[in-house]
Order: sequence, then C-alpha cells, then structure tokens
Amino acid sequence: MVLATRSYSWNQSVLHTAKGFKPTTLPILAGAIPEGLRGSLYRNGPGRLERGGIQVGHWFDGDGAILGVHLQNSGATGVYRYVETAEFLDEERSGKLLYSGYGMLPPGGLFDRFTKGLKNAANTSVLAFSDRLLSLWEGGHPYALDLETLETQGSDNLGNLPDSLPFSAHPKRDPNTGDIYNFGVSFGKDTVLNLYCVDSSGKLKQRNSHKLDGFPLIHDFVMAGQYLLFFVSPVRLNPLPLLAKLKSFSESFDWKPEKGTQVLVFDRQTLNLISQGETDPWYQWHFGNACVDQDGNAVVDVIRYADFNTNEYLRQVATGTPTTSAKSTLWQIRVNPLTGKVLEQQELLDRHCEFPIVQPDQVGQSWQHTYLSLHRRGVNPVQEIFGAIARFDQSTGELIEADCGENRYPMEPIYAPDEIDPSQGWIITVVYDGNTDASEVWVWDCGRLNDPPVCRLGLPEVIPIGFHGTWKPAAL
Repeated sequence: MVLATRSYSWNQSVLHTAKGFKPTTLPILAGAIPEGLRGSLYRNGPGRLERGGIQVGHWFDGDGAILGVHLQNSGATGVYRYVETAEFLDEERSGKLLYSGYGMLPPGGLFDRFTKGLKNAANTSVLAFSDRLLSLWEGGHPYALDLETLETQGSDNLGNLPDSLPFSAHPKRDPNTGDIYNFGVSFGKDTVLNLYCVDSSGKLKQRNSHKLDGFPLIHDFVMAGQYLLFFVSPVRLNPLPLLAKLKSFSESFDWKPEKGTQVLVFDRQTLNLISQGETDPWYQWHFGNACVDQDGNAVVDVIRYADFNTNEYLRQVATGTPTTSAKSTLWQIRVNPLTGKVLEQQELLDRHCEFPIVQPDQVGQSWQHTYLSLHRRGVNPVQEIFGAIARFDQSTGELIEADCGENRYPMEPIYAPDEIDPSQGWIITVVYDGNTDASEVWVWDCGRLNDPPVCRLGLPEVIPIGFHGTWKPAAL
C-alpha cells in the first residue's frame, strides 16, 4: 500500500485558539434530529495551546474548554466556554503562561520554576450529574460547571475528598446502582493509588489506597463485574530532574520494559486488593470495557501500544507536525482475578485505533459492540490523526466504518441511547472539516455507521480537536 504524503488540515483545528460562544441556536445542515435523541453532549479538550506568543509544552497542557450541545424538542443549542480554574484566571489577567504543566516548566527564570505550581488544566474529560457537570483532569480536583450555561462554579471536592488527593479523568459508572468508581495517583515519599466510590449524586462515600511500585503513569482502569482492574505499564518517573525543576513530568518518564506490566485486581465493594500479577510490557491510555465470563475470569479490552512513543507523538501533535510513529491496536486480555495471572492475550483488530467506548448500560458487563476512532485507509498514520469512527463486533469480528471523508476529523464517538426505542442507539461526535475550516455535530444510527449521518448540525466556531466527552440523557 502506498501512503499519502501530502499535508493535512487537522492542525488548523488543534492550533486554533478558541474564543467560545454563549448559548446559540444551531442550524441543521442535513437530515433531522432523531425524535428519541434528547439530552446533552458534553466534550472536553484543550481550547488554546499558547499565551503571549509562547506555546505550551504538550497537547495535555492546553486550557480546558467545554462544548455543550443540548438537543430538545424545540431544536439544538450549543455553548462553548473555558473552564475558569484559579490558574486559568491568573494567566488571563497576566496575558502570559505562569504555571507548570504535564509537559512544561513555568516560563521565566529558575526562581519562577520554584515559586509557581502545577496548573489544573481541567481539559481531559467530563462527568455529568443531575445538578452539575464536572470537568476532569489527572492531577487535581474536578471543577463544577452549570449544566446549561457551562459557567464555572468552582473546584469540587465531591463532599469530602481531601485537597491532596486527585480525582482522575476516567470514572466508571455502574449502570445498575449509579455508583461511580474512580482513582487518583498521589506522588510523595511513596506513590499511592487512591480508589474512590462516589454515589449517584456525586458525593464520595468510600475510599481506600494502595502503595505502588516506583512512580508509574496510570491514565485509566477498567471495571469487570465485582472487580476493578489496573494494568500498570512499565513507565516510571525519575523524580530527581522533576524535583530539581530541570524537566517536566512528561520529560521525566522513562520506558522500562524489563519491569513488565503489573496487574492489580481490587474488590469493588471494599476497594481492597485481591491479587496482583505480572505480564509482558505494553502501554495503554484507554480501556474499552471488561466483564466476568462464565468461568469467573475477567475479560478486558484495551488499546495497546508496544512502547511509550505515544507520549512523544502527542507532544508533537501540539506543534501541528508530528513525526513519531506510535501505533495502537485493540487487544483482549483474560485474567484470573483471584490470582492476577494473565491467562490469554489476543489482538482483535490490527488497525491503528483509539478512544474505545461501549453502551453506558453495558459498562462492566458483557457487551457485543465496541465503538472507536481509527485512521482512514491509505493515509500516513504519523502525519495524520483519526479520520473515521467504527463499530467492532466482538462476536463476528465485523468492522463497520464511518469514513468522514478527506480532511474531515471526528472526535471520540459517544453512544447516546434512544429515549423512545430501547433497541435503538445513536453515535454522536464533533467533526472538524478542514475543507471549510468549520466544526459540525454529526449523528449516526449506531448500526449504520457506513451510511451518511442522519443529522448534521453547524457550530459557530471551530472546536479544537480534544479528548473525551459524555452524553447526559434528558431524564438524568
């Protein structure tokens, strides 16, 4: 296969500095909003990657901006706002970058490096409750926003989460109880994995902790029936250059494949460790889903990388000209939860893909379809970002693709259940069209991704390509 080598237009979106917009009626560009699709799409990601002419150090360092798209009987409205964290407001007032981030040290001299702390970028994901939206980030507390206007209400401690404990960006909601499980890694003399259970109203009701080996990087975990599973990849932080303010977090992580990947299994009711094991080295940002099979083993879907080159690729995305190869594919891992032993590993899809999701009512349970982002066929995967989404059938291996077309880039697919027909679902995402330099909301029938979208909505501003989102049904 000959791969295209021309330049791509996705970087016009990534490098766009968002202005934001107040609640605005969105025009229907094609099709119609499905009658049973009522609720709100929320998406989070970096809205700006520079201040005062200085670029941030990594894509993960951009200021978080939330898009809300509300679908009602009267039509669609959209709103787009920055998350006004304390550090964001400081930098707004000064007109320049002041704080350190995942991939950068504070600009200025050595004194500035030791006096300015870490900025809560609030840019990774979102979690919706009935009374507020939480903007999530890896290294601190979430920020609460108004569900309709996205006005920032302030830092949220979920009732009684200590200030020193972070609340990470990939919580898992039990579809039966509404309870939410999450974690946060705290660094100090020891590195501690903090585990949380939050009730359906957003109040912390239980927490526990587990000491980790060294200083690993953990972005996501997975829920399988009564278990919570963590796969700790062999990425370790060298704390000395970080403490000396010579390197950022991103620059201080080392790939140590000799350590292998650690498997940690926790009981969901007590948050206590049940077992731990070790398997071969890989890195992952995201899991798709997991369940317990008829033999009592945990079956886990994960997007695997052979190494940690993905971190450098993502840093380069923020420059608009990536050059590092970092292929990831969909794998399934089978684990004995009582021993932590990996019983089986299988690559399910040999296509470069990411951002796997399942229906919300199947999280932690058996499932048939995984929705994910992937590259269009025939493109250069180093220079390009994902230009298609797809549905993978676990039973048959069938892949149904929605190729958005040349110079069009969908964000992570989000599954939205139909409120009228429980057998119907919709895939909704935001697409950047580099041909027109515009962003749109596209809606597909979840079973017909290879057909044109059933609805396209126009947005008044380019939405920089971001990370994660969620769907909040109107009834929630």
